[in-house]
Amino acid sequence: MQSVLDRAAAGGRITPDEALELYRRAPLHALGQAADAARRRRYADTSHIATYIIERNINYTNVCVTACKFCAFYAPPKSDKGWSRDLDDILRRCAETVELGGTQIMFQGGHHPDYGVEYYEKHFSAIKKEFPQLVIHSLGASEVEHMARISGVSVEEAIRRIHAAGLDSFAGAGAELLPERPRKAIAPLKESGERWLEIMETAHNLGVESTSTMLMGTGETNAERIEHLRMIRDVQDRTGGFRAFIPYTYQPENNHLKGQTQATIFEYLRMIAIARLFLDNVAHIQGSWLTTGKEAGQLSLHYGADDLGSVMLEENVVSSAGAKHRSNLTELIHLIRTAGRVPAQRATTYEHLVVHDDPANDPVSDHVVSHLSSTAIDGAAAHPELKLIDAS
Repeated sequence: MQSVLDRAAAGGRITPDEALELYRRAPLHALGQAADAARRRRYADTSHIATYIIERNINYTNVCVTACKFCAFYAPPKSDKGWSRDLDDILRRCAETVELGGTQIMFQGGHHPDYGVEYYEKHFSAIKKEFPQLVIHSLGASEVEHMARISGVSVEEAIRRIHAAGLDSFAGAGAELLPERPRKAIAPLKESGERWLEIMETAHNLGVESTSTMLMGTGETNAERIEHLRMIRDVQDRTGGFRAFIPYTYQPENNHLKGQTQATIFEYLRMIAIARLFLDNVAHIQGSWLTTGKEAGQLSLHYGADDLGSVMLEENVVSSAGAKHRSNLTELIHLIRTAGRVPAQRATTYEHLVVHDDPANDPVSDHVVSHLSSTAIDGAAAHPELKLIDAS
């Protein structure tokens, strides 16, 4: 086992069987040490830095036809709990994002039965016209499959059109679990994992990069978690289009799974580490403090992660399922610094925009906070000085 760890730490490729053995049985500290060595080897001159981003997840509608069992956000079509934001509301939220130093928006919502390619073309072009400095890092293969079906066009045409309208990259949404058994168990109405990857591969070949994700803790086996990684690595070998891998944990409130199973913090940290060792062709591994907590997010920086995610100005999906962790810019920088790393604000493509190499010059702001506007959090439409829009 140590020889496999040493090989992976040095940049050698490990097999799925080896990855599964390490994930199941390698001592936690040895696994983390090897993953951190792999990170330091990969980043060499910048290995002392850990990054973050300021972004906003604008949830444009909660109406959805897929009814995933882990989701507490969606409302069925014709439900009196369904809503959609108008374009003026969305543009005001983009303006607030720019005002607070945000560089990226994630435009995500339900699979609305009326929203085809034309809907996204209209909204992306309007956002880019008003805020050309904002990167639209949004949607995923599931939304592409849905909008193409609604508009009666091919997936390739849908990607070309929304990219031309302003989409910069895909956020990797909808991956959940890619292997067949766990995917059918939690999202039976979504496309297969193979189809999800096929759409991402099409996007990569059209010049639209993406991230990749994994939802942990819905009843999948350890072997299925490693198979998820294997499926991503195989596509990445062909396209090189996945910028990052982001595992996050299932939240058990207000959904049909009702907390039947959950991933522990140790399982999560082991996944961060094994992802860094196994995904030798994916540049970045992101820690998810939003679902695991700030302490676990900070620990992920010692288990192979090079990025601590975002100050997410708005988020509704996992918050609706019970994710209660909140942060702000000052605190996120503090978490990175006290993990022994130098914080740096990054762009969507991971270039360093601002490196906070001198603590005396760290930004101090009461305004740049996560969830300053959220339908899922009581009192989250605070900060009236920012003229926030009531999310309800």
